[in-house]
Amino acid sequence: MIEPVWTALAAALASAGCQAVFGLPSDDPGLLDAADRHDLLRTVLVRDQRVAACAAAGHAAVSRSPAVLAVTSGPSVVNALTGLLEAASMAVPIVVVTTRIGSREIGRGGFQEVDQEAMAGPLLKWHTLVEGAEQVPWAVRRAVHLALNGRPGLTMLVVAAERREPDTDHPQDAGGRPRRLRSVPEPADLDHAAGLLRRAQAPVVLAGGGTRWGDAGRAVERLAEAVVAPIFTTGSGRGSVDETHPLTMGLAGLYATPPATELLEGCDLLLAVGTRLEETVRTGWEAFARVPIVHVDQDHAAFDTARTSDHRLLGDAELVCAELAARLRDRPPDPARARERGERIGALRGRLLTEAAGDVTGSPVRRALACLGDVLDDDAIIVQENGLHDMWSYHFPLLTVRRGMSVVTPGEQTMMGFGVAASVGAASCVPHRQVVVLAGDGAVSLSMNALATMGDLRLGVVIVVFDNQGFGWPRHLRRLDGAPAHLTRFRAPLPVAELARAFGGWSATPATEAETKEALRTACEVAKTGQPALVRIAVPDDDVPAGVDRVFSGPGH
Repeated sequence: MIEPVWTALAAALASAGCQAVFGLPSDDPGLLDAADRHDLLRTVLVRDQRVAACAAAGHAAVSRSPAVLAVTSGPSVVNALTGLLEAASMAVPIVVVTTRIGSREIGRGGFQEVDQEAMAGPLLKWHTLVEGAEQVPWAVRRAVHLALNGRPGLTMLVVAAERREPDTDHPQDAGGRPRRLRSVPEPADLDHAAGLLRRAQAPVVLAGGGTRWGDAGRAVERLAEAVVAPIFTTGSGRGSVDETHPLTMGLAGLYATPPATELLEGCDLLLAVGTRLEETVRTGWEAFARVPIVHVDQDHAAFDTARTSDHRLLGDAELVCAELAARLRDRPPDPARARERGERIGALRGRLLTEAAGDVTGSPVRRALACLGDVLDDDAIIVQENGLHDMWSYHFPLLTVRRGMSVVTPGEQTMMGFGVAASVGAASCVPHRQVVVLAGDGAVSLSMNALATMGDLRLGVVIVVFDNQGFGWPRHLRRLDGAPAHLTRFRAPLPVAELARAFGGWSATPATEAETKEALRTACEVAKTGQPALVRIAVPDDDVPAGVDRVFSGPGH
């Protein structure tokens, strides 16, 4: 029998706009069981709480709605913490629902007792104890509201073992569905920012993860058109703007692709939208330390994190960009300067596209990415890891994200194994869309049990495995330092073909460009039937991404 509190939670979560619940079944019927009976909720059963947390993050990143993670006190919630650490770094909305042991055993060595609020506390925006079904509507509404608003993030509901049960198991929810609240700054602040942009000689627009909500990406493009400025993105901001737009130049910082770096180093005003300006986006960008910054964010805590901004605009990315664009259209920048700027951006973008299309001999990763671009659907979901060789995929235009595509990337924690696990959530969110994971063999090994879930749920995910038989980042950095690297190599390679067969999937190990094209085309067709498809690309140690080579190969890195 499912207790009323769980039925009430499932109903309230669905009413609040949640679509899916991720987790493992508990000993007694709980939230997953109640969700399984609810018409508006999908239950996604996995084999590992760590994978469940990443899958919830992947679902939230694609759906832009709160995902739900169901765990229990003890090892269950602790095992999920690594995935929750990454989810918090990504700023995606997740409601964690967990249990608490009986109050009489707290502090007395109770079975699976753990101070989960203290352990998860630094990752949470809010948590509360639910002691009965009558609390559920308020608790769920507040949890979802806080997960969605400000900087999106994690909230937690802890369900007590002793519960007060009302006469009805369906408490009524007062009020509508929680939604994202949006605001704009004072007109004077907008006027000042527009003036700075109007007078800038070489402005740059940087779009972060905050531009992936609503239609903020298009608003960024329209603002850049009004200013005549190149658009760069952070890793988490990728997918917000159309990389076929003539002003887009790919990612900034570590992932910037020469010669686009010339625009970053020559920048005299940075408009940073929806980003905390994390270390990755600053890495290798020497001018960042001195360039004036106009910073737009909906979270006041984002300001002055990496360095002091010159002007701060607290508000929604889409609305603020629209307001700035309107002001610049009314009073545009100097036409001659804008025309000269546009010509320079166009010339550098042309060089970027030409050089990226050059010879890929000796780079199996670049060759695979070029072949992949030919088979990606217009609404494909690309899920990335952050391993050494798969980082080539962050370099535009080796992989170009078109309008309609979605990108799921880890945050600043870059936990190994995130991509394969997150793809479960992305694929379960929109099963009709193509999902492609780009990951190293070490990352696939770490989340191998996600393949079992793909097989169980018939999730047709394409996984491109860049296989260097070990851990690429430690190996590369050790070799740069002249340190022994033998510990970074696997004694036995990842058995890709055997794994695919074991979980009802398909695999290939192409060696030539023609074989790679055919393997990726076939993998995408196989995935449409609900089978996971693995394509193994053997990678040499020296197939190192441009950004890594630029930043880490110098003296003292």
